[in-house]
Amino acid sequence: MSRIGRLPIELPANVSAVVNPGNEVTIKGPKGELKKKFSNKVGISLEGNVITVTRVSDEKQIKALHGMTRAMIANMARGVSEGFTKELEIVGVGYRAQLSGKKLVLNIGFTHSVEVEPKDGIAFEVPSQTQIIIKGVDKQMVGQVAADIRAIKSPEPYKGKGIRYAGEYVALKEGKSGM
Repeated sequence: MSRIGRLPIELPANVSAVVNPGNEVTIKGPKGELKKKFSNKVGISLEGNVITVTRVSDEKQIKALHGMTRAMIANMARGVSEGFTKELEIVGVGYRAQLSGKKLVLNIGFTHSVEVEPKDGIAFEVPSQTQIIIKGVDKQMVGQVAADIRAIKSPEPYKGKGIRYAGEYVALKEGKSGM
């Protein structure tokens, strides 16, 4: 059996879940509500405050689906109770970020400032001009928004200027050397 898939998911005290026919799981908590439909190749059952995921056969593809389904449900439960965050850093002289209402405004070396609208369920925080925090209940959406913002100006390999994840190491190239 899958090592991840066989683990039961214990819901926190302030989180409730409903498993509808057709493997549609709805999880509600203090931070919001998430709903997702899963494949019928795995079985999802709710007993009290424990969700268990089982699989119908031992095919390789279904084994992978088993563990992924369990991880996604666990992330949904964690998201509605605690939420997820991703931190980005801005490196470069004159590069900065600020909030304008709910929009994120980036001045990162272009002739114009770049505005990023938050998707539903996503919030931005800017504790300093070179730090961006992305918060939300859906782990996949938080990660995708962070990747989209990083892609606007990813770190260049010679000076390291650009937007990077907090703690990300950027290997710098040596550059031209005079002969």
